[in-house]
Amino acid sequence: MWERTLQDLIRGLRANKKDESKFIAKAVDEIRKEIKGDDMELKAGAVLKLTYLDMLGYDMSWASFNVVEVMSSPRFHLKSVGYLAAVQSFDQETDVLMLTTNLLKKDMTSTPADISVALNGLSHIVTPDLARDLSPELITMLTHSRAQIRKRALLALYKAMVKYPEVLRQGVAKLKDKLDDPDPGVVASTVNVLCELARRNPEDYLTLAPQLFHLLTTSSNNWMLIKIVKLFGSLSPYEPRLVRKLQPPITELISTTPAISLLYECVHTCIIGGMLQGSSGDSLARMCVSKLAAFIQDADQNLKYIALLALVKIVPSHPHLVAEYQDTILASVNDQDISIRMRALDLVSAMVSPTSLQSIVQQVLSHLVPDTSSSALVTAAQSLAQHAAPADPTAPKPHISPSQSPAYRLILSQRILTMCSQSMYENVTNFEWYLSVLVDLAHVANVDIGSQIRDQLVDVVGRVKGVRRYAVKLMYTLLCDDTMLHNARDEGSCSEVLWAAAWICGEYCSELSEPQKLLPYLLQPQIATLLPEIIAVYIHAASKIFGHWTDQVAQRWEDDDLPEVKSMVDLIIGRVRDFVSNADVEVQERAANTIQLFAFIQADLNAYKPKPVDNPFAEAASSFDPIGTAEPRFPKSLYLIQPLHGAYELNPVALAAQASVPIPDGLDLDAWIVAPPPEPTPKSDSDFAARKVRKGKGKEVNGGKAKNGKKKHKEEGNGNGNGVVLTPADPEEETETAEQRERRVAERRERLRDDPYYIMDDKPSTSKRVVDDDIDSIPVVRLDDMPSLADVDDRRILPSLRGDYTPPSSYVIDRDGEMPEGAVVPSQTATPRTTTPAPTPSRVVSSFPQYEVEDEVRTSTPEPIKVTRTKKKTPGKKKRTQSST
Repeated sequence: MWERTLQDLIRGLRANKKDESKFIAKAVDEIRKEIKGDDMELKAGAVLKLTYLDMLGYDMSWASFNVVEVMSSPRFHLKSVGYLAAVQSFDQETDVLMLTTNLLKKDMTSTPADISVALNGLSHIVTPDLARDLSPELITMLTHSRAQIRKRALLALYKAMVKYPEVLRQGVAKLKDKLDDPDPGVVASTVNVLCELARRNPEDYLTLAPQLFHLLTTSSNNWMLIKIVKLFGSLSPYEPRLVRKLQPPITELISTTPAISLLYECVHTCIIGGMLQGSSGDSLARMCVSKLAAFIQDADQNLKYIALLALVKIVPSHPHLVAEYQDTILASVNDQDISIRMRALDLVSAMVSPTSLQSIVQQVLSHLVPDTSSSALVTAAQSLAQHAAPADPTAPKPHISPSQSPAYRLILSQRILTMCSQSMYENVTNFEWYLSVLVDLAHVANVDIGSQIRDQLVDVVGRVKGVRRYAVKLMYTLLCDDTMLHNARDEGSCSEVLWAAAWICGEYCSELSEPQKLLPYLLQPQIATLLPEIIAVYIHAASKIFGHWTDQVAQRWEDDDLPEVKSMVDLIIGRVRDFVSNADVEVQERAANTIQLFAFIQADLNAYKPKPVDNPFAEAASSFDPIGTAEPRFPKSLYLIQPLHGAYELNPVALAAQASVPIPDGLDLDAWIVAPPPEPTPKSDSDFAARKVRKGKGKEVNGGKAKNGKKKHKEEGNGNGNGVVLTPADPEEETETAEQRERRVAERRERLRDDPYYIMDDKPSTSKRVVDDDIDSIPVVRLDDMPSLADVDDRRILPSLRGDYTPPSSYVIDRDGEMPEGAVVPSQTATPRTTTPAPTPSRVVSSFPQYEVEDEVRTSTPEPIKVTRTKKKTPGKKKRTQSST
């Protein structure tokens, strides 16, 4: 009878690719018949074919017992087939493993060939039960006369220790003896096992340090030296004396070894083992950094990757050494391999210091600027010719900058913000520079990062008072430049920066020299294309700026100012009226409030009549007295808006401010502020029957009243010919109904009193109305927060116009923020940190120039960064001249 061999099975699979499943099903049926026979050769062949099919994904667990039968064959070539099938198909849940205990014990006392195949199979199929039962035999095998058996026994013992840790107490002592084995292969296997075991609990292997150190200084096997160095890297943190002992041999290996793998392991061990600390480790650290820098410049991408990983761990202790190779590291930020780019960014972020921040940020920011050198357009004919021509395998491929990927550009932008803002801006020494970077980043990022830039702008200006003047000037320029406004709806336009610009100019409008010139830009019709939240801030900022400007105008009032103020009010009313019907509720509310305020101002301005110049009003206007006889020379409404926004200073809030506020006694945060209306209860039929009286032929009169309002009477027979007697209705029914009605009305009014969408009529009834219209009884309310009208100083000069102003030498950062009154501040044991100006760097660690802030406000990134902004042209629109602050 002819039987199909493994080679025949493979040929059949190749010949039946169209119907492979059918062929395999037929082959499995044949294997089931073959494996049940008594011929061990035929059974081993069937198991071998099942093993091949198992590698293709077909299940062979149904033949586990037959695999054990083949494993027990006395012939070595059949036994090896059985162990191969067991390694391939057995797992920890295989039920026939318990039958292999005695088989393995027998094979480990047989010929060297049987011992080798049994040890190899045991290392793969070992279970806790097998490790417990066979560990004595494995320990005995460590003293076998053949070196290859001792090596296999060591590796199998390691697997048994992992599955059954109780073997460690006996096995570690034997492993210590094997370090002195005469065969180098056995010693290397022992070191390998110890290196793996030391990862779990290194302290248990400190006693082996002398022998391992001897091997480190005498062995020439690079593979074993790598394992020994790794092992010392695990032991060094638990034994400080090892650090000083290992420095000389590790330094020698780093200096002399040509093996790159051994060199990297030595460097990595120096890092994790603490060998670079102290004065004695400076020279070793410099050597390690120089070797890793050479790896970064290597063409092998794997070496670049591991070098960047190692340098990230060296930077915290030796940043000045890594900074010497700053340009080399930053060149990897634009590498084609995404993994290398990410590791380079990690390293760049870790390299940041007060002296290197500006240079690093400038170079990272330069990767976001599109490369215009390769942007030349080709014609259609040239493009077709390029695609039609056969590709030359030796021709260089076109370089595509990875910074053009939106995902990577987002990562670059986020890293810039993270580097500058980490630890509350501890590395930023020039906040004017940082504000310029944020504005430049908004122009060149071209990704959705506008909200993060917005938050940074507001946070910096709120915490650093010394930079507010420059921030207002910069935001003024940004608002006047309509490039970002026209591209607001484009993807990645970062239009949220306009939110911060409007908010900063409105909140710190006292730094504007000519506030009224910004109002047309804030209320131009093009802002309708912005997001609703930005429009709302624009309207609010315009109100603030107008209030501050009118405050200045009132203090230096001239009758010639009246037309300008009227025109500005008309402008605001006309522009804001378009947003009253906006779809966003917040824009509606702010627009409606602004319209009402400015309508009052407009009416006051229209009714204003100029006063004589020689009219004395200083004393009468010293306080806001509505019944004073003297009137000021300027309209009173000019002081209407300023107190609404400038009464209190807006400070940054501490991080734990809300959580530190204690809950007042008697306050239940889970209770309803406005209780929901009670659900109506259905009325019973008896309630309706009590109010209805039948009359005549089934007619009903509700409540005992006729249509004319007169009381009806119950009809009873009395013999008068009509058959009815008129009796008065029950008066208690009518009185009860009136009380219920009054109570329902009172409950409804009380329920709707706190409803903001329901207007209550609080006018008293006619019977309780006060008839006496005595004007003298009306109390006079003095507004203490209103500014004094007598404190008019025409010589007043704004802070931004004072000639004696000098910028601060150092910036004071409000790191903690403001805590509310009554807050429980946790005790801080740490010493409060004071902000001191960072030292001037003695040298420039980069070949790139420093990021300088010019005197004039910039709208683009300085050299070498060139930002090209494309402004959309509107047909029929004239170019607007920007007014400087």
